[in-house]
Amino acid sequence: MTSLLLTNISSLVTNDPAYGGLLGELHDAALVIDGTKVAWVGPRRDAPAADGALDLGGRAVIPGFVDSHSHLVFAGDRAEEFAARMTGTPYSAGGIRTTVAATREATDEHLTANVSRLVTEMRRQGTTTVEIKSGYGLTVADEARALEIAGQFTDETTYLGAHVVPAEYADDPAGYVELVTGPMLDASAKHSKWIDVFVERGAFDADQGRAILQAGIARGLQPRVHANQLGEGPGVQLACEVGAASADHCTYLTDADVDALASAGVVAGLLPAIEFSTRSPYPDARRLLDAGVTVALATDCNPGSGYSSSMPFCIALAVRDMHMTPAEALWSATAGGAASLRRPDRGRLTPGAQADLAVLDAPSHLHLSYRPGVPLIKQTFIAGRPV
Repeated sequence: MTSLLLTNISSLVTNDPAYGGLLGELHDAALVIDGTKVAWVGPRRDAPAADGALDLGGRAVIPGFVDSHSHLVFAGDRAEEFAARMTGTPYSAGGIRTTVAATREATDEHLTANVSRLVTEMRRQGTTTVEIKSGYGLTVADEARALEIAGQFTDETTYLGAHVVPAEYADDPAGYVELVTGPMLDASAKHSKWIDVFVERGAFDADQGRAILQAGIARGLQPRVHANQLGEGPGVQLACEVGAASADHCTYLTDADVDALASAGVVAGLLPAIEFSTRSPYPDARRLLDAGVTVALATDCNPGSGYSSSMPFCIALAVRDMHMTPAEALWSATAGGAASLRRPDRGRLTPGAQADLAVLDAPSHLHLSYRPGVPLIKQTFIAGRPV
């Protein structure tokens, strides 16, 4: 069987505005998968024949979530750090070094099993594409092995040797930048599509970030930036300067930052599970959207500042606490994430797109934010196959 008709769909989100509205939503719809691609979408009454058919019983279908920011290659957890935050200890980037120590000591088998567990969690919750960063090794060998492990689960791998300066280079940050742009990049580039840098107090300044990103670009890697999470700073402007695909976090922005994102076409990646977990202010999604900035939602799944693999949870937070409409939040979690990863074949359900989709145990996508915390993903398809 090469083609499959999904029929009796109460609401089909295509993310094609040609069908009307932001989501291109069709009602009483059907969809045909041929091999790994979407071959047809439209009203159920007009559906063509296929080799097989699956009646979805009046459920809704949405594009699979595209999680454009995660840190899954790690060992251990930081539950005690979370508990301390809940009693008033403010979040800082320093806890990353705790995970670095555990990750360096872990075996390849342990790290691989942990990534597999988390990717399985994501798929059960409707995520069909995930970006995975390194950044918890911070040695030449550990960064390369993290990316090699990540590459077993996704094509969207990101070299993040510039996460923080490790303890052994605390008195020589310039030496660490030389390592990141030299031997570590040499070992990691063949396993990476992207390069990222954490431009923030306690991590890297603009000049260091620029040097790191330019070195990666020279090796054929595409830039991304952790920007403006803990306070106003140069991260967003640097992302726009180098033509980054995304500037992620974007919690503290000046008017000039917002204008730069809109003018440069850099996607603003918003990660509300982090603000939930750190009790920090949420990014102002409404301000960005009203300025014409493309917004992506992602989990930032990591063991420290936000240990959630759930895109539905992020959608509910975005609607409740970032003043996005349910349609905007869903678009940002699917098509927005695809824009952040520069993947026009993902995040939509139109002919020619990869057949990545989620079937909701609900009649409408509105239930993702209307019923937060409820496991609404009935079935996930990746490249036309149920997983």
